[in-house]
Amino acid sequence: MEKSKVYFTNLRTKPGYNLLDKLEKLIKEAGVNSIDFKDKFVAIKIHFGEPGNLAYIRPNYAARVVELIKKSGGKPFLTDSNTLYSGRRSNAVDHIQSAMENGFNPLAVGCNVIIADGLKGTEYREIEVDLKHCKKAKIGSAIADADIVISMNHFKGHEMTGFGGAIKNLGMGSGSVGGKLEMHSASQPKIVEKNCVGCRQCIKSCSQQAISLDENRKACIDYEKCVGCGQCVAVCQFDAAQVVWNESADTANEKIAEYALAVVKDKPSFHINFIMNISPNCDCWSCNDIPIVPDIGIAASFDPIALDKACVDMVNKASVIKGSELDEKHYHEGTDKFSHIHVNTNWKVGLEHGEKIGLGILDYEIIELK
Repeated sequence: MEKSKVYFTNLRTKPGYNLLDKLEKLIKEAGVNSIDFKDKFVAIKIHFGEPGNLAYIRPNYAARVVELIKKSGGKPFLTDSNTLYSGRRSNAVDHIQSAMENGFNPLAVGCNVIIADGLKGTEYREIEVDLKHCKKAKIGSAIADADIVISMNHFKGHEMTGFGGAIKNLGMGSGSVGGKLEMHSASQPKIVEKNCVGCRQCIKSCSQQAISLDENRKACIDYEKCVGCGQCVAVCQFDAAQVVWNESADTANEKIAEYALAVVKDKPSFHINFIMNISPNCDCWSCNDIPIVPDIGIAASFDPIALDKACVDMVNKASVIKGSELDEKHYHEGTDKFSHIHVNTNWKVGLEHGEKIGLGILDYEIIELK
């Protein structure tokens, strides 16, 4: 089998040739212009960063990608789906405001921000994949309806998947709130009675008529009727309908790969990993720790599996930053850095499953550009 090509550039610059120029050269050399962007809706899937976290990708990089797509006749927009947990990105109003505060606004990036799964995380398309865990993936409508998907991914550690890169950003990031529930949990939601105010929003949103109010005007779920769609979690503004966080890391990794396949199914896609500010945890946290290794560079590929694998290998070859979490946990050279930080994760499971289902291949060759 032919190896997948992963294009890479380091972060060295010189006058007249800055990092934005290097990014543009990289993605052009990797073949992004082979995609027909003319009059196509282009979803640029990116993580806007939870306010307070400063490790996310700089908006300047997104602006350069937007400019390139617009020059090719495309109609780009930046997008992400709402979060499953309560925070400033759990609904479209707060999510867009958070994106604007972090610099992802039309003046800075040259296009609009669209929250893929709507106001409360309930707008999605079911994409049939018929795989080991997921038969139909619930993908945010704006991403599912786009003609082309470009993922811009901050490569860093992640507490559930070991690392977060292209697969995590595509799969978990594109799932609606109900889709995220499916990836995170093997159980139906629960009601925390003390938080319930009896507003009946969960009842109105339940397609199975599985929720009612008890004698104390608290929501209760009939688990014989509940199908675990997650709509109650999405619409509850009082944190009463909650996820049962009980899915194993291995199964979650496989589900994320299946969702990532649904995102890119039957449409052109291209992926860029920014291997910089490599923090130990996800950008979903409202803070970020110091990087575990020095900045490495930018990599791009049509193959998200090969891209993520190449980035893991580069991080594992890099030196540890003194005083980082990796250093404090007494890392031993030659062992896997992400597994050392997050001991209950095995990132290989997700990539191996992704290869098995046809998302990409693990075998790659690096093409390095100056």
